[in-house]
Amino acid sequence: MATLTLSSRASRASRFSRGSGPVQPRFTFAKVAITVGSVLLALLWLVPLLWAIDTSLKPEPETTQTPITWLPGAPTIDAYRNVLDQGSILRWFLNSTIVACLVTTLTLVVSTLAAYGFSRTTFPGRRVLFGILIAGILVPPQVLIVPLFQEMTGLGLVDTYWGIVLPQVVAPVMVFVLKKFFDGVSRDYEDAARVDGATRLRIVWSVMVPMSRPVLGAVAIFTFIGAWNNFLWPFIVTTDPAMMTIPVGLANVQGSYGLRYAQIMASAVLGGLPLLVVFALFQRQVVRGVGDAGIKG
Repeated sequence: MATLTLSSRASRASRFSRGSGPVQPRFTFAKVAITVGSVLLALLWLVPLLWAIDTSLKPEPETTQTPITWLPGAPTIDAYRNVLDQGSILRWFLNSTIVACLVTTLTLVVSTLAAYGFSRTTFPGRRVLFGILIAGILVPPQVLIVPLFQEMTGLGLVDTYWGIVLPQVVAPVMVFVLKKFFDGVSRDYEDAARVDGATRLRIVWSVMVPMSRPVLGAVAIFTFIGAWNNFLWPFIVTTDPAMMTIPVGLANVQGSYGLRYAQIMASAVLGGLPLLVVFALFQRQVVRGVGDAGIKG
């Protein structure tokens, strides 16, 4: 027994001497608390969505009965059928798709070129302009509504796609994110391309863009979601129902359908469904891009 005890102590001493250290517990209070908190936040986010889906599947009389029930007694898709047949939601879908795609494409082009200019070129007033850019992040969009509307009116762009799109293209925060990413890219790649005779635009397209695909993907997704959900500016600049986007159209659903809660919820679910699909398809690119950009929550 004494021999076994001495050998076990010697083996433990040898493990500590090799630097293995004590075994860390698999579960700690911090890990459990973070997991439980994450689950609660996920449920808190899911409850309104599940309630909207549940209400949209109820017959219309059941949505106003008391006491309130969670599960529909006789699930039906009549609300979705009525919304698609009676409303203009398909037209709103088309408008939102066109606007979101145009805003995303133009924002990527403008932000990439501006970020590269601030990161890689030197010109008079560069620091001042970049300071103005940073200050632009702090300016609430609501402050610019009146001058922007006057400008769109003067250009004759009210009730047009360009009138909805152009004011949303300038995104200072996206320029800042891309500029910080470009700052971390080694200049050796550009020097090699410049030796081969590449121009600055060629360097941006052939060197910087391929190397920044993850962060560009994240910027594209966030820009698309923001343009799709934007309500205030499309509401201000459109008066023709045929030019309304999904958020603006949904704001008019209650007036069109009265107190038909099932149809209101069906419209809301249909309006948010594309964003869920886009985020589910590109979730890995968003997470990778946020990590590469060094964005801190």
